[in-house]
Amino acid sequence: MPPTFRTPQAVTPDPPDPAMRPLMTQSWLDLAFLHWAADPADVAPLLPAGTEPDTLDGATYVGLVAFRMYRVGWLRLPGIPYLGTFPETNVRLYSRDAHGRRGVVFRSLDASRLIPVGVARAAFRLPYVWSRMAIRREGGTLTYTSRRLAPGPRGAHSRIVLRPGERIRTPSALEHFVTARWGMHSTFRGRTMYLPNAHPRWPLHRAHLVECDEDLVTAAGLPAPAGPPQSVLYSPGVPVRFGRPARP
Repeated sequence: MPPTFRTPQAVTPDPPDPAMRPLMTQSWLDLAFLHWAADPADVAPLLPAGTEPDTLDGATYVGLVAFRMYRVGWLRLPGIPYLGTFPETNVRLYSRDAHGRRGVVFRSLDASRLIPVGVARAAFRLPYVWSRMAIRREGGTLTYTSRRLAPGPRGAHSRIVLRPGERIRTPSALEHFVTARWGMHSTFRGRTMYLPNAHPRWPLHRAHLVECDEDLVTAAGLPAPAGPPQSVLYSPGVPVRFGRPARP
């Protein structure tokens, strides 16, 4: 019998459990958020069992998010400086479960450190892939590049050139919807799990997209984006804590 879905929790800029005891810590720095509207019918087959597309005004969204992962650590131990610090670019979808919890679902996570990629794939069944990546800042412009090495499709790539602008004092409903996400839905050993997270309120900036050349979205099994993204944002970043997983 399919699950009965409750009314989703409100989208809030602050985490529901700010005092969460950390299972894992990390920081996300210099983030570029690109989002395209998508048909929920295209997204639904790609989500874990027991979840459905989360929507805003009838549409769901596909996100291409590039950033620098910084000092991944376990429990309250200090983050790892080299292996825990690397560029990452992910393709993500937006989900909700029968309890009304909103989350993200990662279709792919390109990262430049082979050992963390192997650990994430083997231990957590996350779709990490090893890629050659770089993040460069020149004046007021950031360039994120990624080219996939293994597993395939080999050569899948992205190049995002972004110019951050003014700070957003009052984010719109869409800007909250695609950034204020306090958990992740994922399939682990045949079961759908929900992994909560907490971090300070996002410092968001408007951003001008200078260039976007990518095929990571189609490599993740989604239709190619039609036209420019509906939302382009930049954030200098936040420290993040992940709590213990729970079943939906």
